Amino acid sequence: MSSSRSTTEVALYRKYRPQSFADVIGQKEIVTILEKVVAMKTPAHSYLFAGSRGTGKTSIARIFAKALGVTGNDVYEMDAASNRGIDDIKAIRDGVAVSPLESPWKVYIIDEAHMLTKEAWNALLKTLEEPPAHVIFILATTEFEKVPDTIVSRCQVFNFKKPLLETLRKTVADVAKREKTTLDPAAAELIALVGDGSFRDALGTLQKVLAATSGKIARADVEAVTGSPRGELVRNFVAGLAARDAAKSLAALNAAVADTVDIALFTTLVLNLTRATLLSRVGSPVHSDTLSEEDKKFVVANQHAAGISSKTLTELLGAAVALRSTPISQLPLELAVVNICAN
Repeated sequence: MSSSRSTTEVALYRKYRPQSFADVIGQKEIVTILEKVVAMKTPAHSYLFAGSRGTGKTSIARIFAKALGVTGNDVYEMDAASNRGIDDIKAIRDGVAVSPLESPWKVYIIDEAHMLTKEAWNALLKTLEEPPAHVIFILATTEFEKVPDTIVSRCQVFNFKKPLLETLRKTVADVAKREKTTLDPAAAELIALVGDGSFRDALGTLQKVLAATSGKIARADVEAVTGSPRGELVRNFVAGLAARDAAKSLAALNAAVADTVDIALFTTLVLNLTRATLLSRVGSPVHSDTLSEEDKKFVVANQHAAGISSKTLTELLGAAVALRSTPISQLPLELAVVNICAN
């Protein structure tokens, strides 16, 4: 697809990276604690920020340093994915002995800290045990379980939460507006789903869509750019469940597999549509503003179908969980179809 809209020179996730605590979205508890630390000027010597990708760990580390009055000349960042050996940590250990250039503290931010080697951890541990008074370490990791207990016990640990789907949806819609375009609610919803709990990934997806489309962006535009499951396949799959027609659901699933779509995303979309259909039965228009017009019509037409029930959702939820460990990606959904349509 040819580009009909000029792309933003700076990546959107960088362009709209929060610059202050007031800009941070979705980590209220962490921000509140760190603001109190800043107000009292009593930072700990070591922090561990743990959470999945794109949740704001590095951004908040930078904001925290800035709020403490630490200038860029006294903030040192290291990506442990690329600098993970003992020599890299020895360089830090030598550097901490030197006083800050122009700030009350020196801040060392070590991203992807879980990637450090065993020898590097041991070298860092010695520094964490007796750090100079002017040094603050902020370790960031997406794999908390790989950080040695001896390190964890010497850090104040903050667990970063994945943003809610609604939070991601509002964020991408707001950024699109600031980029002088408009997203259909259903398009914003799909971008948020593709983002999978990451602000960075969601804004990266939005940037691809902006570069490849013009005018108001619809859900179909997002499907085309991202390779997301076509709404028609999702509706056909759920329609098969509603009618307890296993062949229809399996045909839709096979078509999705043939399209090489992400089966986990396909399952999430199936869950969303099934949930909306079931809840509409009891008068709860869940996310009705984020459904496409076709999905809205589907919900109305199928809300009383015998195959749409709490047991159906339970089976689908089980399939979503099983997807994490199956060697055949579509197998959990196939089993769910068989069980749902056999009842």
